[in-house]
Amino acid sequence: MSARASWDEYFMGIARQVSTRATCDRKYVGAVIVRDRFILATGYNGSINGLDHCDEVGHLMVDGHCVRTIHAESNALVQAARNGVRIEGSCIYVTASPCFNCFKLIANAGIKRIVYGEFYRDQRVFDFAAQLGIELVHLDMSKLEELTSRPAPIDKS
Repeated sequence: MSARASWDEYFMGIARQVSTRATCDRKYVGAVIVRDRFILATGYNGSINGLDHCDEVGHLMVDGHCVRTIHAESNALVQAARNGVRIEGSCIYVTASPCFNCFKLIANAGIKRIVYGEFYRDQRVFDFAAQLGIELVHLDMSKLEELTSRPAPIDKS
């Protein structure tokens, strides 16, 4: 019998599901903010509320980056703020490591732990996280793939 998912695997699986709502096909990213094993907010990369999305009108490229979208981490932080949810001391699960701008927002929001699936372009995040005492954890996504592809348990009732 396979072991069940760890809490990190569980919440990263939810972040992966959240990423399916992303509207910029350059990278589908999902984020979940958690404290004490309760989900506080989620976010995915997509356009500003009320404006067209990349998957509708195309990308708005500047210096090799699509600037039409707001990153998943930022959207999760905004969702928490809009709903009056305190996130200080929480953990954020992100399917890709935060860019430097998102990292700065995460740090200033008081999030103390970042669990990410794949590395995404900015080594500075790791240097600053170490200075700030923010824990960065890389989660091996292959274990998550294995857990999500296993057959459902048989109901013996």
